[in-house]
Amino acid sequence: MRKIVVINNPKDWQLNIEGVEVVAVRSYLTNPQYADIKNVRIFNLARNYWYQSAGYYVSLLAEARGQKVIPSVTTIQDLKSSTIVRVITDEIDELIQKSLSKIKSNQFALSIYFGKNLSPQYDTLSKALYNLFQAPILRAQFQFQKKWVLQGISPISVKEIPESHKPFLEESANEYFKKKRYDGKRISKTIYDLAILVNPNEKAPPSDKKAIQKFIDIGEELGFYADLITKEDYSRVSEYDALFIRETTAVNHHTYRFARRAFADGIPVIDDPISIMRCTNKVFLAETLGKAKISTPKTVIVHKDNRNDLEAMLGFPIVLKQPDSAFSVGVMKAVDRKSLDEILDKMLSDSDLVIAQEFLPTDYDWRIGILDNKPLYACKYYMAKDHWQIYNWTKSKTDDQFGNAETMPIEKVPEIVLETSLKAANLIGSGLYGVDIKQKGNSVYIIEVNDNPSLDHGIEDYCLKDELYRKVLGSLLRRIEQKKTL
Repeated sequence: MRKIVVINNPKDWQLNIEGVEVVAVRSYLTNPQYADIKNVRIFNLARNYWYQSAGYYVSLLAEARGQKVIPSVTTIQDLKSSTIVRVITDEIDELIQKSLSKIKSNQFALSIYFGKNLSPQYDTLSKALYNLFQAPILRAQFQFQKKWVLQGISPISVKEIPESHKPFLEESANEYFKKKRYDGKRISKTIYDLAILVNPNEKAPPSDKKAIQKFIDIGEELGFYADLITKEDYSRVSEYDALFIRETTAVNHHTYRFARRAFADGIPVIDDPISIMRCTNKVFLAETLGKAKISTPKTVIVHKDNRNDLEAMLGFPIVLKQPDSAFSVGVMKAVDRKSLDEILDKMLSDSDLVIAQEFLPTDYDWRIGILDNKPLYACKYYMAKDHWQIYNWTKSKTDDQFGNAETMPIEKVPEIVLETSLKAANLIGSGLYGVDIKQKGNSVYIIEVNDNPSLDHGIEDYCLKDELYRKVLGSLLRRIEQKKTL
C-alpha cells in the first residue's frame, strides 16, 4: 500500500523512512493527481486540525476520495471534546492509574509517537490511547484529582517535538510504517429505551410538534418508551436503547457529540456521526459525488488560489455555499464580480474551502427520503415566493419564508429521480437521508444529501400517514435487535 505523509512544509519532515512519500498540505488539497489515488494510506501531520482548517480538509477529502486516512475526521472531532475524551477513556481507567501510580507530581504529559513512548513503562498506556484516538503524534495531559484524570489529548506538529526525541520518533515511525494493518479499537455497549433529541427553541426544526408527538405515540405501540431530551441531557445518553436526533445537525455542534457518544456506546442512532460528518460538509459531498460520476450542477471547490477564476469557469449568477450550511442558511448567490468578492471574503475567512456551483433555476426541488437504502417518501419543494430558494430567511412572515410542498407516492416519481437519489444516498451510508434533486427535462442533478431530513406532519407523511413513523422507528428497533444478537 502506498504511504503518503501530508505536512504543511515538507522540509520539516527530516525522518529517513523507507517507502514513505511526503506531500505538502496545499498540494494534497489542490493538485488533481492526489484525488484519484487508490490503495493508499494518508498520514495527516498538518500543523493543526481546527474545524474547516486546511488540516481538517486533508482528512475530510481523503475520506471523500475513498482513501484511508489517519487521523479520521471522527477522531479529529473526538480529540476536540474533553467530555468525549473522558467518556471514551473510561474503560482504560485502571490502566491509567496503574501506569501513573509512581509519579509524584500532580501533572503529567505523555508524548505518543506512532503509538509508543520514549519510556517503555508507558508503552502499554500509549498503545491503548492510540487505539482509541488514532493520530500519528499525540500529547496526553493528565492531572491528579484524587486519582489520575485525562484532561485532554491533542495532536502535535513535528516542529513541536524536542530534538532529543527525534531519534526515537524515527525509530517508532519506521516500525509503524512497516505494519500491514492499522486497526482501531471498537467500543460497544448496549442499553435500552428511546431518546429523541430536540431543541424547543429551534426556528425550523426537522420535525414539528405534531410529528414529534406521532413518534412518541407510535413508538409506544412498537414497544418504545420515548423521552424528549435536549442538549443539557448529554450525560443521560447512555441510559437509552436508541437515540433519534430531531434537531438540525452540524459537526461542530452538540448534535454531533450526542451522536458520537451514542455510537461510542454501541447505541443505535439516527443520525449516526459518520452520516452527520459526511452530509453536513458540502466539500465532502462535492468530492464524493464527483468521484462517483453523479450529475450535479457544475461545481468548483474554491480556495484563495482559484477564487479569481470562478467567473470564467461558471459565469454569473454563481451559488456559493459555506461547507456546513443547512436549510439554505449560508447559501448565497453572487450576480456580479462585486458581490462575488464580498461573499468570498466573508466565507473564506471562516473556512479554507468553499463550494461554488452554477445556478440552475427551477420551480421546485425534488426531495426523496431514503431509509435503510430504500425510498421512503417523495416531495416536491417549491421555491419561496419571489425567491430562488425553498427557504427565504430574509422574510419576517412565516407564510413567505417557505415555498409550498407536494408529496406523492413513490411509484409516481420518475425512475431517473429515484435511481439517482438512491445512488447518492448509498455513498453516505444506510441511515435516514433526504436527497435534493433538480430536474430539467430528462436530466437530473443532485443538489445535496441531507442527514437530517424534514419529517413534518401533513407534509412528508401525507401519503404514508402513520406508516412513515412506523418505518423510521422500526429501523431503530431492528438495529437494537441486531445489537443484541452480536
